[in-house]
Amino acid sequence: MGYVDQAMLWLTDNFGEMGPLFAVGLLGLLLILGSLPVMLKGKADPFKKLVSGNKKAAPKKKDEAAQPKLRYEEKGPNLDKYATFLEPQDQTAYSAIQLKLVQAGYRQKSSVRTFHFAQFALAIGLLCFGVLLVLIRLDSVNMQSALLTILIPAGAGYYLPTYWVERRRQTRQGNLMEGFPDALDLMLVCVEAGQSLDQSILRVSDEIKPGFPDLAEEFGIVANEMKAGKDRVNVLRDMAERAGAQDISAFVTVLIQSASFGTSISDALRVYAAEMRDKRVMRAEEKANVLPTKLTLGTMMFTLPPLLIILIGPSIYDIVVLMGEGR
Repeated sequence: MGYVDQAMLWLTDNFGEMGPLFAVGLLGLLLILGSLPVMLKGKADPFKKLVSGNKKAAPKKKDEAAQPKLRYEEKGPNLDKYATFLEPQDQTAYSAIQLKLVQAGYRQKSSVRTFHFAQFALAIGLLCFGVLLVLIRLDSVNMQSALLTILIPAGAGYYLPTYWVERRRQTRQGNLMEGFPDALDLMLVCVEAGQSLDQSILRVSDEIKPGFPDLAEEFGIVANEMKAGKDRVNVLRDMAERAGAQDISAFVTVLIQSASFGTSISDALRVYAAEMRDKRVMRAEEKANVLPTKLTLGTMMFTLPPLLIILIGPSIYDIVVLMGEGR
């Protein structure tokens, strides 16, 4: 215990009261950095080695540069060997985070590990930034403020990717719902013109792509999966799951029930399209009704204080001057 007391005394004399805390934090950081190579070490997949070797050995074609690339090209192959560390091992947790990322528009196979890598990198980077701030202001901080300066940036960095994905998810769902009534009207026109449901979905996807690219992308996926021979019911249910919007889920239910009971798809589309237009009008009216309240709050916050300063400011200044002369 004598060595420990001497070490504590030396740290306190040289670095102040925060010296032992800095020593413990530095030791923990060194342990984390030392264990990372062991945790992140992954063996290369022999199949991938074989594929890469075949690609190197195969001669390049002349028209290879002119071929179009895949839409969802993998952007994180360097993280493949860290998949065990960066991806949840529980299938339920993995499916949940993958569904959120798909609903936000991230469909790449490596999106889950990229998301967790972003959380880990931002947390460690902002943690080091907090430690640097504490070291710069070493003489003017106490233990509580130092802990807050270190932990708050680290926590913010860890939850920042989650916040970003959630905002992207909400924005994408809003874009889907904004163009959905118009897409239903176009689909109704195509069906009544004699086209099948598969052809109508593909045509609607092409027509609405300039104005509503997210919805066009979803319809394009549905059309391609139907062309590939996948069951229509499963394709529509997958679309509802990817979209994550209640109105699209209800639309999928209407189509499935119409196909099950043998009713007319055009009648179902006509009724549901009218309902979607009414809902869009109701959402617009709701925003319009909320607008006066928001304007009132903005007026009170940005107009009333300057007005009070203009009206009462000179009087307060005169009172202060008279009190100063009286003294």
